[in-house]
Formats: sequence, C-alpha cells, structure tokens
Amino acid sequence: MTSSESSGTVTGEPGPFAPVDRQVARAYTLTIWGIALGILIQAVATVAWALAIGNAQLFKDGVDWVYDVALYGIAAIVFGRDARIERLAALVIGAVMAVAGLHTLYDLWDKIVRPRPIEVWTLGFAAASAIVIAFLVVAALWRFRREQNPVIKATWLSSRNDTISTTGFALVGLAARVAPVRWPEYLFDLVVAGICFQATWAIWRSLRRSVETEASQTGLRNKAQTDAAGGL
Repeated sequence: MTSSESSGTVTGEPGPFAPVDRQVARAYTLTIWGIALGILIQAVATVAWALAIGNAQLFKDGVDWVYDVALYGIAAIVFGRDARIERLAALVIGAVMAVAGLHTLYDLWDKIVRPRPIEVWTLGFAAASAIVIAFLVVAALWRFRREQNPVIKATWLSSRNDTISTTGFALVGLAARVAPVRWPEYLFDLVVAGICFQATWAIWRSLRRSVETEASQTGLRNKAQTDAAGGL
C-alpha cells in the first residue's frame, strides 16, 4: 500500500479499502497495539491467579480473553499492509467471531448438562474486570466506528459485541444468583451467539462488496484499454 504526501492519506484499493487518512491510520495502529497488549496482560494475570487458587471457572474466564487477544493482535499486525492481506485478516477475524459464537452455544449446552455452582467472589471479579476493559476498549475505538475499512470495521464490531455481552453477562449473573431458575442466563447465551454470527455476516458482506467493486473497476479499466487499443 502506497502513501500520498499531498493528500495525507494511505492509498489502497477502492470500496471499503478506499484511502484511510494517514493520521487515522497511525492512531488506529497504536490504539490496537495498546488494546492487544493490555488484554494479554489481563489474560495472563487472570490465568495465573486461577492456577494459584485452583479455580476452574476463573481459569476459563482467563482463557476466554484469548479470542480478544487474537482479534486485536491480527488487526494490529496486518492493518496498513496490502489490501489482499487486510481482506484475508478481516476474513480470519470474522471466522474467530463465528468460533466465539459456536463456543457460546457449546458452553450453553455444557451449562445445561452440568449445572455450575455460582462462585460469587471470583465470578464477580471476572465480570467487573471484563466490563471495565470492554468499555475502555469501545471508548478507545469509538472514533473509528464510521471507518469502512474491513479491518477497522471488524475490530469495532468486536468491541461493540464485547461491551454488550460482558455487561449483559454481569447483570444476568447477578440475577441468576437470586433467581430460582437459570433460563434468563441461557436465553442471553443465545443472544450473544446471535450477535457473534451477525458480526461475522457483516464482515463477510463488507468483504464481498469490496471484491465486487474491485472486479467492476477492473472490468472498466480493461474495457477502456481495449477501446483505446481498438482506436489505434
């Protein structure tokens, strides 16, 4: 991907891969690296604590951060590179979101088959830390929410999903502790899985539009070249 000094943009392919302002690109890259590193530190600390106290549920909560580290790490590595690499990365991010949705459905099945005890203190810590981090991430990415670049769109959708799901899980978890039934928690799992699949669909649709736009413009260029050659 080349740069244009006069326009102050990073040039690329048309459509969703249209030029991204250079300052926006720089700010986004630094933001994503910071997010990925911060989440990795949180994941390592949570897993280490879980292993130290022998808490399986807290260990799972720590491992769940891997999805976020993968998403933001991929985005930080590939953003600003060749459009084909960005397109592939966005596809991988969409696949990760789909896996997260499937994992949510599997976890729901496991909860139904093997009901889990509510461990108030550790679950409370996990929920509180997840909510704080989710809101910090969405606040950091808020300025990029209108960008059409598929990598930026994918990370924004992921941060939006995390804010909704973690806040909801905290509230549902609190309700589950005082309610005699667990169906509200199960219902919310289905909602979260649906949100993950919706994000995957949105990313795939954005990629499809970029491919169609590229093919259309390539066809126009070829036609123009053919017409020019025919006029010689």
